[in-house]
Amino acid sequence: MPCHRRALRALQLNSQSSAACVRLLRHRWIGPSVPAASPAASWRPPAFSQAFQRCCRAGSSGRRSCSSMAAPEEQMAALSVADGNGAAAAKVKPAKEKKPKADKPKQGEGKGEKKKETKLGLTASKETDFGDWYSQVVVESEMISYYDVSGCYILRPYAFAIWDEIKNWFDAQIKELGVQNAYFPLFITEDVLMTEKEHVEGFAPEVAWVTKSGSSDLERPIAIRPTSETVMYPYYAQWIRSHRDLPLRLNQWTNVVRWEFKHPTPFIRSREFLWQEGHTCFATKEEADAEVYQILDLYRRVYEELLAVPVCKGVKSSKEKFAGALYTTTVEAFIPQNGRGIQAATSHCLGQNFAKMFGIEFETEEKARAHAWQNSWGLTTRSIGVMVMTHGDDRGLVIPPRVAQVQAVVIPIPNSKMGEDATKAMLDRAAAIAAELKAAGVRVTTDTRDNYTPGWKYNYWELRGVPLRIELGPRDMEGGVAMLARRDSGAKETAPWGELAAKVPALLEQIQADMYARARAAFDGCIETAYTWDDFMAALERKHMVLAPWCDEEEAEEEVKKKSATKEAMGAKTLCIPLEQPELKPGTPCFVTGKPAKNFALWGRSY
Repeated sequence: MPCHRRALRALQLNSQSSAACVRLLRHRWIGPSVPAASPAASWRPPAFSQAFQRCCRAGSSGRRSCSSMAAPEEQMAALSVADGNGAAAAKVKPAKEKKPKADKPKQGEGKGEKKKETKLGLTASKETDFGDWYSQVVVESEMISYYDVSGCYILRPYAFAIWDEIKNWFDAQIKELGVQNAYFPLFITEDVLMTEKEHVEGFAPEVAWVTKSGSSDLERPIAIRPTSETVMYPYYAQWIRSHRDLPLRLNQWTNVVRWEFKHPTPFIRSREFLWQEGHTCFATKEEADAEVYQILDLYRRVYEELLAVPVCKGVKSSKEKFAGALYTTTVEAFIPQNGRGIQAATSHCLGQNFAKMFGIEFETEEKARAHAWQNSWGLTTRSIGVMVMTHGDDRGLVIPPRVAQVQAVVIPIPNSKMGEDATKAMLDRAAAIAAELKAAGVRVTTDTRDNYTPGWKYNYWELRGVPLRIELGPRDMEGGVAMLARRDSGAKETAPWGELAAKVPALLEQIQADMYARARAAFDGCIETAYTWDDFMAALERKHMVLAPWCDEEEAEEEVKKKSATKEAMGAKTLCIPLEQPELKPGTPCFVTGKPAKNFALWGRSY
């Protein structure tokens, strides 16, 4: 039964196949040092092997316990597993050990030492095979690892560092507005979740439920939060009594679970993700409205100023707004390679809907009773995926300097002709450059690994998107300069050592600005204006967004979604109604219904 080591299916075992498995594992995990003929009584296996033996003795009832163990494919292929009817298992034939081939010395290495290097790089092209390219780049750059539960991913330090930069910046901004951080529990009781019907219906397919504790059924199932309105608002009702208790402005940095079934994609669409969610209460609608747009602009700044990703600010249509909200504002990004828009972050005015449901009332200055006006707003780790999609290329990530964990890497390039003193002087100079840059506020590292060639190191750091590479070779040592190589454009220039502390920070800011300018030009080039259905469809087929006049009716939006779907692509929907509107001349017809248009909407296919 051939089996990949990461996807071993449950084994159906009998006494004969169990013994074969034990022999295999004894060889695999214990090694050939244990004599095959050793009696069982004289050989004491380690805990792991003991656990497996217990599983084997359990026979078919232990199948599930064995499902997480894996062995190399060539060894598992040699093991004939019985079908449960007493068929004899074939003997395990030891696989022939392949001797590693000697690697040829790389250029720049000494002749007396041979060094092995792993292959780097991507095999898929961003332009022609976007899906595979994205899957490869987030793994090969060590941003994520896939997890055993479908739709869940491990955020490795290289990705989490970007989230930290976003979090630190945004957290400081909202604290300036008077928002405080708090934390509310992960679990929601069923009756509380069902308080707001429209809200629950919007999330119902995505809610994960806890129904057991150990082997016992819970008296009532408990939901894992898909968002926290229903977790927080019963307590807001307890805490708010008077106009003096307002505004109440809380935010939490946390995780949520939405049991997505549509094509999980790292960062973009996952069953668990990290985010911040703000939940605020005000005495008046005017205060609530003002905050909605304050937060929306902060989200724009996260994308444009930190991630160098252009977005369009707008309001969601009534069909696309947050379930239970009065209105929803959004920042929308766009991926030219696959022609899809992506909701980047949202800021909602909830009106008084939730306040009425949860009894969030206060006494006004006039001694009357009134319901609070509420907002909620959220930004997720989806932002990292949008950044990767926007800037990455066929060599790997391209990370904007402001969020890069490593902004610059110093790579000394000694060669075999250099003596010990010259090599030491080069390494000392590299360390000194790194120290000066660190003192200047640059996040810098030095790559002094001597078991890799310079070319391999260049590829390694390019794959990880480090904005700036600083090379220091023998000629650079002679000239008192270093070579600066940009990741975004590939441009190179030399700079004297004494100028690097001032030059590098300025160059990083220039890289940030250039990345945004290129992305903005691409974004703007993907927006077309259409007044007829034919022009609308032609723009969609070019993988563009379409700015079109429409009557602002849900039925019209549903009609567009159905009519624009093809065998190759999903139907289009409104991404947003942009805050910056073109002039709408009186009598302009809706491009789909012919009714008088009320505004221009930005349409597109989306994630």
